[in-house]
Amino acid sequence: MVESEKKQQSHDRQKSDFLSSSRIAIFGLGLMGGSLAMALRGKCKKIYAYDPNLETLDAMINKKLADHVSANPDDMLHNSDLVILAAPVLSIIKLIKQMPEIHNGCAVILDIGSTKKGIVDAFETLPPRFDPIGGHPICGKDKSSIVYAESNLYLNAPFCLTKMERTSVKASHLAEELVVRIGAIPVWVEADVHDKLIASTSHLPYLTAITLALSTPPESTILIGPGFRDTGRLAGSDINMMMDILVTNRTNILETMDQYGNHFQKIKVILEKEDYSELRKIITAAAQTFTEMKKR
Repeated sequence: MVESEKKQQSHDRQKSDFLSSSRIAIFGLGLMGGSLAMALRGKCKKIYAYDPNLETLDAMINKKLADHVSANPDDMLHNSDLVILAAPVLSIIKLIKQMPEIHNGCAVILDIGSTKKGIVDAFETLPPRFDPIGGHPICGKDKSSIVYAESNLYLNAPFCLTKMERTSVKASHLAEELVVRIGAIPVWVEADVHDKLIASTSHLPYLTAITLALSTPPESTILIGPGFRDTGRLAGSDINMMMDILVTNRTNILETMDQYGNHFQKIKVILEKEDYSELRKIITAAAQTFTEMKKR
């Protein structure tokens, strides 16, 4: 269900250098799309960049991150071999529905959205001339603007790839080659499995962060230190992006919230009973679990 591979092993398997001859269109030029454009410079034939925000486009031009920059996807999109959708999930689904109208040729379509099932379902509606594959890089910041983009954002980060029955071998190789060339680590995973796992490792931490922010009284501000900042950092994440995530992965998130709530309630009861021996066992087990996770 989940297959992770070392970068060099993946790179050695490539039969052709698809990336260097590809003309790539990137939709969405925030942190992820902008960083991807930076990381792809010099590694592909052309980069076309599209975003409705004119200030973002100006930044792309000033940084010389693309060969063609536009707010209009009709401009030269038909020349692209690979279209990368780098937007919030619901915006990606909307773009997928529009793709047959705005791209009149054949192309590989890769998304880098934070949830996969809804996007993969939307991919199934595309005409046969499109070759879709799902993606999700496990990296980022709590700032979403292109101002914070950096070329090494993807370095050593897991990058999930989701094949469909209709996904061609060429599309799979191209997507994997792109992942390797930007320094990330390919992880092949099914859409349902991805959404279930990511609910625990990404979406629950966000909900924990916003709960912490809402539970902390204003008068505590003077005592805020690294622990609060590290734990609560995600509360400052892009609201539109997080809303799309919570909407499209609701069922899995609710399951993780139940599990989290059970553990939290158990600790609460132990504290109420002043059973400090049991409390030590729980926090020791949690520390050991976290240490083991970091080694993987």
